[in-house]
Formats: sequence, structure tokens, C-alpha cells
Amino acid sequence: MALWASSHSSGKGVDAAVRPAGLIECRFLSPARHPVEFIAQFIDIILHLDAHLQEWVRLYDVWIYAILFFVIFAETGFVVTPFLPGDSLLFVAGALAALGTAEAQGGMHLGWLLTAVSVAAVTGNMVNYQIGRLLGPKVFQWEKSRLFNREALLKTQAFYERHGGKTLVISRFLPIFRTFAPFVAGIGAMNYGRFFLFNLSGGLGWCFSLTLAGYWFGNLLWVRQNLSLLIVGIILVSLLPMLIAYLMRDKSAKT
Repeated sequence: MALWASSHSSGKGVDAAVRPAGLIECRFLSPARHPVEFIAQFIDIILHLDAHLQEWVRLYDVWIYAILFFVIFAETGFVVTPFLPGDSLLFVAGALAALGTAEAQGGMHLGWLLTAVSVAAVTGNMVNYQIGRLLGPKVFQWEKSRLFNREALLKTQAFYERHGGKTLVISRFLPIFRTFAPFVAGIGAMNYGRFFLFNLSGGLGWCFSLTLAGYWFGNLLWVRQNLSLLIVGIILVSLLPMLIAYLMRDKSAKT
């Protein structure tokens, strides 16, 4: 795995031969002009997140913390970006932190990493809550589009009605739901003090648990050899509760 491989740099920066496949193309890829290539590149980044993230650490040095902040903030703060990596990104970043604090060698400082992603997760939800409160219930009348998943919004609303404020904690571990949960809380004008407590506990629990899991277990031999499969597994396990709920609802509808 590229996560534990060494690289060689030249006077012009990291040698292109050791960059993850497609890294250079990714920078100039236009989703408007090349949607199929863009989707393929995005999938490649997700499945080989260790290779890409370690190379970005080397290329951007301490700015990697700002990049990770932006990704986590966007994934939790805007309903149009639920597709961004969350769980897998935290796990792989934690594994890189276990390599040491030298960004030039592809490692990260655990304290700075936890601070960056935790602040991003909490503030992202705060922004999402305010957007939902500003727009109000009228968003339920919006039609589904490429940027807006109306079905996911309605499912999150139903989940919120069943679990209340706990949704903000539970949904942290459920992709898509965690993006819409603070938005729905804002639409419902949930008391801000109550929202903040659930948001803070859920955000810290999510970031610390997955990042530290990567830090403690990400460099085990079996994990190193099967990291791509593990990333797929993390995604599938995260989506499993939604699949079970869908099957149960479909079964009850038929009876």
C-alpha cells in the first residue's frame, strides 16, 4: 500500500512517478466537461484514499489540516455535498498521524488533526443549522435535482421526528443523514442551546472515535494490506442501517 511506501522528490517537488495514479489529472479535471472521468477519478480517490492523502500531505505540508478542515466542514455544512468522504477520511488520516508528525514524510500531528476535523464538524453543523432555519419549511417543496436530494431530506425528517435531538448524535455515523440532520433541526427551529450540546457531543464523538481508530489500528499488517477493502467496508457498514430501514419499510408496506 502506498500509505507505507517511501517516495523520492526532485528539485521540482515530488516526482510524478511516485504520485498516486490520476493525481495530476485530478487537479485539472472539469466535472462540467468530463463528468464520466470526474466520477471515475472521484471513485479512485475514495478507494485509494491512503495513497492520495499521503501524497497531498507531502505536497501541501501543514496546509493539509486546512484541506481536511474544508472537506469535513463542507460534508457536514452543506446539503449539496453529502457525497464527500467522512468516515473513511477520518480513519485514514488517523493512520497517517500514527506515522509521526513530519508532514514531509506523509505523517501528521494527531493533536492538530483532531482539532482541525473536530472544529470543522461542529462549525459545519452550526452553519447547516442556520441555513435550515433561514430557509424554513419551504425547502420541502423543492424538487429533486443534481444538487439537492429531496428524498434524503424527507427520510432525515422522519428520522428526526422519531429520535429528536439524538438524531444529531446518531446521524454522525450515517452518511448523508449527518449532512441533512442539522439542516432539518434548523428548519424545525430546534432550541439552539439544545442543538449545540447534541452537535458538540456528536461531532467530538464522531471525529475522535474514527480518527483514533485509524491511529491505533490503521498500521496493523492486515489493515495495511487490505485498506481499500476496509474503506469499502466502512462505507457499507455506515450505509447498512439505512438499507435495513428501507427493507423494513418496504416489508411493512406490503403487509
